[in-house]
Amino acid sequence: MIVAIFAHSAKNRSKSIAIEIRDFFSNHGVQAIFVDEEEAGNEADSLANIDPKKIDFIVSIGGDGTILHIMHSHPEIDAPIVAVNLGGLGFMADIPIDEVYTCLEALLKGQFTIQHRLMMQGTTGNNRDCFAINEIAVHRSHNPSLIELAVYDDGNYLNTFAADGLIVATPTGSTAYSLAAGGPILTPELEAFVLTPISPHTISNRPIVLMPKQELQVHYLGEYERVEVTYDGCKTFPLHPGEVVSIKMSERKFKLVSFPQYDYFATLRTKLGWSGKLKK
Repeated sequence: MIVAIFAHSAKNRSKSIAIEIRDFFSNHGVQAIFVDEEEAGNEADSLANIDPKKIDFIVSIGGDGTILHIMHSHPEIDAPIVAVNLGGLGFMADIPIDEVYTCLEALLKGQFTIQHRLMMQGTTGNNRDCFAINEIAVHRSHNPSLIELAVYDDGNYLNTFAADGLIVATPTGSTAYSLAAGGPILTPELEAFVLTPISPHTISNRPIVLMPKQELQVHYLGEYERVEVTYDGCKTFPLHPGEVVSIKMSERKFKLVSFPQYDYFATLRTKLGWSGKLKK
């Protein structure tokens, strides 16, 4: 087994925890390497000396943003992610640091499942492309006023939105930017897209859930300033007046390791501060 470890450099204790996890795996006869070459003590510990296809698992130490950073910085690695949470509002990273070794022991014993979550990909007519775990968003950027975006679902006209922008989110991303913009929460095993307008001019423009097997086309109808297409809050590219970004389900899946003791709805209650109580 080969495990790649990535620690968020800005998180306190992340580097020391990464070394401790490396030592844990080494003591169990598992080869552990560092994704970040600066953390590798020698060449044998570096990702540069490993075939990415041979990596069995990634251990992410940080939060949800750390996971997204890994996926976009190293798209060549297609291994499932074990997500250790050092942050606060983490929906994908749900393993608390005080339970990390219990989970790693369960990993070595095969006591886990792998969630295969939907991802999306976007393309434009001038050959710009991207992929996303959470969302692809079109935002007005430097435009001083609302922009107009016409949306088509597999070529069928859906609506024209006058808004700050639009978010097309996966179920995983439904608890991220889309939720902040008023979108619904989708359970991660669903195969669906949620289209959420950002501060729409018309209050009747509400989020809508769509089948992901159809392709969405978002047309920028502006005449002046370009807008920005942002994916997973990690990277961006411009979309000029008259251009279209097409969004569809990716053939690739986002693979997240899940342990029996963690429940998605418990995570929602904890992270969102829901105060409802079960009456007996």
